[in-house]
Amino acid sequence: MVAPLEGVQVVEVANWMAAPGAAAMMADMGADVVKVEPLRGDAMRGATRQPRVPEGQAPIDAAFQLDNRGKRSIAVAINQPRGAELVRRLAAGADVFICNLLPARQAKYGLDAGTLLELAPRLVHATLTGYGPGGPDAARPGYDLTAFFGRGAVLDAMSEPDNPAPPRLRPAQGDHTAALALFGSVLAALRLVEATGQGQVVDVSLLAAAAWTMSSDLSATLIDGITPTPQGRIARPHALHGGFRCADRRWILLFMPEPHWWPRFCEAVGRPEWIEDERFATWGARAANMPELTRLMDEVFATRPLREWCALFDERGFIWGPASTVSEFAADEQAAADGLFPEIQAADGRRFRTVRPPMRVRGADISPRGPAPIVGQHTHAVLGQLGVTREELTLLTRDGVIGSTDTDS
Repeated sequence: MVAPLEGVQVVEVANWMAAPGAAAMMADMGADVVKVEPLRGDAMRGATRQPRVPEGQAPIDAAFQLDNRGKRSIAVAINQPRGAELVRRLAAGADVFICNLLPARQAKYGLDAGTLLELAPRLVHATLTGYGPGGPDAARPGYDLTAFFGRGAVLDAMSEPDNPAPPRLRPAQGDHTAALALFGSVLAALRLVEATGQGQVVDVSLLAAAAWTMSSDLSATLIDGITPTPQGRIARPHALHGGFRCADRRWILLFMPEPHWWPRFCEAVGRPEWIEDERFATWGARAANMPELTRLMDEVFATRPLREWCALFDERGFIWGPASTVSEFAADEQAAADGLFPEIQAADGRRFRTVRPPMRVRGADISPRGPAPIVGQHTHAVLGQLGVTREELTLLTRDGVIGSTDTDS
């Protein structure tokens, strides 16, 4: 099979998860991604290591592996002039430059689009920020919690009415949504380079990713000016749209908003009298009496465990899904059949599963190419390809401009 991005050279000057996640997907598609790290390494290294590991065994750095697999790492102090110059030389020979430094820092180190496109006129210069390239908050740092979930209204939309505590958010959901947007934008920019022969500048933000995530609510608000309010279970507009707790305290999720499902549901759960009950006979009546209907439906669902409801609903062709735990999803036979969790080998020989990108092209090789690199693992090899001599490498190391683990020299 052919790797879609084989031969594409990518230089990444980024940390944490969003921009590195986009570059990781490019590596999965065969691109040669060189990750430029500070001498101490990306701040994400070791930040979220799982604590439950066998005694005496170092944990696999799961989060860092996910967003940095298949890359090569060089350690360069870009805050030193010679370090920044090395990165500019590296970018001059690349097809794509991915960065999440704020614009002022890019300009400070000569890594901004204007500077790099003079050196490489066909380069795709891609930046991931919290809030976008313009406006009053362009220089404001942003993370997925603050820019995506908070400023982007995702958190408010997920909250229950009158609940003083916001829902507990899982890591990197905003980051990985933005990573997909950055990935797609870079591919579009590469196509434009092919068509026009001119370099392209890509700007993606966490806030823009939140806008697309919230676009169903936002589009309505933009048109009619009405702010959608968070809806609890008793205020939902459709009776068969939402979650219900079963006898074993597991939740089943239904999505059958069309009215024709209602009689079939009532028959299936043994409540045919609800079909003609004037409180529930029409969509409008059900919406008006949703608190009472929810109470009655809760009583029904509490009579059987999840597995029995699942079997019953499958027999009738209902649209449902379990509220799976993460462990259940990791062991899901459908996920396994779709190859969602391929296995790769860490540098120490241990094998572990990871998550593949969500896209697939038939006949194309889209898969993890290997583990995340050790910080500075490829410094000498990559800089050697730039023509930096061993003597220069020694001097640069002595002066604290570069770092290397010497695994490739």
